[in-house]
Amino acid sequence: MVLQPIRKMPTGIPSLDPIFEGGIPPGSVILLLGETGAGSNEFVYSSICNLVNDRTQEREEAARSPVQIRYITFTRMKDDVRREMALSFPAAESAEIMEKIQFDDLSETYFDNSVVPDTWYTSSDIITRLQKRSDHAGVLAQLAGVLDVSPPGSLVIVDSVTDIATQCSTMDLWKNLTSLLRGLQRMAKQRDLTAYLLLTRGILEDVQEHEIADIVDAVLLFRWEESAGSRRQRVMFFEKFRGVMPHLEERDLVKFAVRISTGGGFEVSNIRVVI
Repeated sequence: MVLQPIRKMPTGIPSLDPIFEGGIPPGSVILLLGETGAGSNEFVYSSICNLVNDRTQEREEAARSPVQIRYITFTRMKDDVRREMALSFPAAESAEIMEKIQFDDLSETYFDNSVVPDTWYTSSDIITRLQKRSDHAGVLAQLAGVLDVSPPGSLVIVDSVTDIATQCSTMDLWKNLTSLLRGLQRMAKQRDLTAYLLLTRGILEDVQEHEIADIVDAVLLFRWEESAGSRRQRVMFFEKFRGVMPHLEERDLVKFAVRISTGGGFEVSNIRVVI
């Protein structure tokens, strides 16, 4: 019996995909857990830019780019994300790239029950605003709806879990969030949907951060370390990757030094061997 090659989805990071022998298993829910400024956002932006450019190129059957890239945000505007990408990677033609991405702005639901004035986040009239008022669980239900209509084989970016997790101040709301993430983990396998979940490290309680890490398939940790000469260096760790971690550890590929440039975007510039 001839075994079929395991299909993979490229990350779009040229220096990282060879480590995965072409890409990551589709259907993976990946937590991008990062210290402030340590590279998690740049990882996402580089992945998006390169995958959009790559979708027009032929690939081997075993490595398929996502059929759709969906960017979900709760507090940021599409133009804000586009502007940040353009400032970070001018060569990426990010304005054109962003038009090829399905962008879902859930800020109206997110801010509905806050003290933020309506005029700061919406142009809807007061009647429309009153009709759309919802409880705190509304944003989770809306997120579930967006995830549910994402085509099989898609890449979904949730920017960010930090935004919604900090609003889950009661046990019931936290249970709703973790139940949604567990449901996403199951659905992703059924539909080959890959998800990047951005979470800023150190904002949630440790037990909450650990619970989210336990739910997902993979945890990529982005942090700062002191290097020679007291110079700070970005590093990336694979803390967890179900089905992939044994292969990485077998080759001591767990910890990486990271470089971010306007031309190359997010790059693994040096592989550090774990001793």
